[in-house]
Amino acid sequence: MPDPADPAFLVRHPPKLQAEPNVSRWAPVRREAVARQAPAPRAEPVARVRTRTPEETRNVVQVLGRTQRSGGRLWVRIRLPSGMRERLGWLDRRALGGYGFVRTRLIVELPRLRATLLRGGDPVFSTAIGVGGPGSPTPTGEFYVRNMLTRYRSPEYGPIAFGTSARSDLLTDWPAGGFVGIHGTDRPDLLPGRVSHGCIRMPNRAIRRLVGLMPVGTPLTIR
Repeated sequence: MPDPADPAFLVRHPPKLQAEPNVSRWAPVRREAVARQAPAPRAEPVARVRTRTPEETRNVVQVLGRTQRSGGRLWVRIRLPSGMRERLGWLDRRALGGYGFVRTRLIVELPRLRATLLRGGDPVFSTAIGVGGPGSPTPTGEFYVRNMLTRYRSPEYGPIAFGTSARSDLLTDWPAGGFVGIHGTDRPDLLPGRVSHGCIRMPNRAIRRLVGLMPVGTPLTIR
């Protein structure tokens, strides 16, 4: 019997898949579940993750990684709403919907009173902002954009606003209470400045432009 023919294509060592730089992942919460300190059903609970946000929109979480535990059950590492102290947890993958991907990141620089949106690592948008004052500072850390809101009746929030996962240890001027929003203003003459109770204010023309540039799930760095 003749020797078998050599295969036309041979991979001797499968290449290791690399995460694409400047790409982040998020997912909607399909069912209420408990985030835990470790990827195991009996691990210490960290927080209850609900399907709706305080603003009554669909809740989403930022997904940081995944692993396999407990008889093949898939767990994912997620970022939880938090203040200056970062909160991460593990969530049963079945509690989440399909993944979404974004190439954007919003950088808020408190000393410069400026916000810059990056896409693929490159700046595509920048504006002067208002942030929290000494008695109600805007929290610093890593967060993400949870929703976009368009039905405000009060002109002080401008035409459009974004809800974030950032929480203040003190009261903010966000309607949901405690969370940090990104919104317009009826007092553009106060910008740039430390004029809010923790939220991030922008000129209305800037927040309108941001709508077409910054999708839900965008990571938010406040520093």
